[in-house]
Amino acid sequence: MAGLHETGWAKINLALHIRARRVDGYHEIETLFAFVDGGDAIEAKEATADRLTIDGEFAEGLGSGADNLVLRVLVLLRERYGAARVPPLAIRLTKRLPVAAGIGGGSADAAAMARLVRDAFLPEVGDATLARLAGALGADIAACVASRTCLGVGVGEQLSEVPELRLGGTPVLLVNPRQPVATGPVFAAWDGVDRGPLFTGADLRAQLFASRNDLQRPAVAQCPAIVDVLTELGALKPWLARMSGSGATCFALFDAPAERDAAAAVLAERHPDWWQMTGALR
Repeated sequence: MAGLHETGWAKINLALHIRARRVDGYHEIETLFAFVDGGDAIEAKEATADRLTIDGEFAEGLGSGADNLVLRVLVLLRERYGAARVPPLAIRLTKRLPVAAGIGGGSADAAAMARLVRDAFLPEVGDATLARLAGALGADIAACVASRTCLGVGVGEQLSEVPELRLGGTPVLLVNPRQPVATGPVFAAWDGVDRGPLFTGADLRAQLFASRNDLQRPAVAQCPAIVDVLTELGALKPWLARMSGSGATCFALFDAPAERDAAAAVLAERHPDWWQMTGALR
């Protein structure tokens, strides 16, 4: 068969409110997920046995064994629908997104693999079913299956549409200081204060301005460079700049692609060591 292709679209959290710490160690959250039109690349073709190779700028240190989420979601779908329908695959993952960066790289890759398998071999499986199955491997994976703007509650796996957030095509700039931030310790360092629910209102920008990322303070404690990134982004006059997820990636939303590109050029000159990606929200 011809080669199969998918993209693990970069995820950002437009807002992330932590409401409570659960007895199981997870956290009750309210978050607005959005997705950028760029990310990691997955290619696959039928083979005699499953195998995964990883290349790209951020491949170093990533394991390609059975515990990789890309292979785990493949095995999960095979176990659910049968080996006769989901054959062994040789997979190539090209890592373009930084790791431990708050933009869902591993979850996005798992979701991309799930979509690839579904589209090639299980066309009757809808997004909701695929999200439920793949989401068992990680809270963010469910949102990454559709990779569309949505509200996530619970631990982020309970999803609903937010049609009033018409953000498709919004120019976005992602910036990371090339410092990994471990998600677990950031969540663990949350101070336990419930600062209230996501604001919901008719005005899109007011809604986003009134929201926040409750993980920013503990993330900055682990990675002070986040403050530098946000300061630089804010000076470039986006209409919103915020840290995504548990950090350290920050994003800036602009009104026009030219404004985004000018900001990217300025940052590239001032901080050539920082990673950045330009794109638009899906």
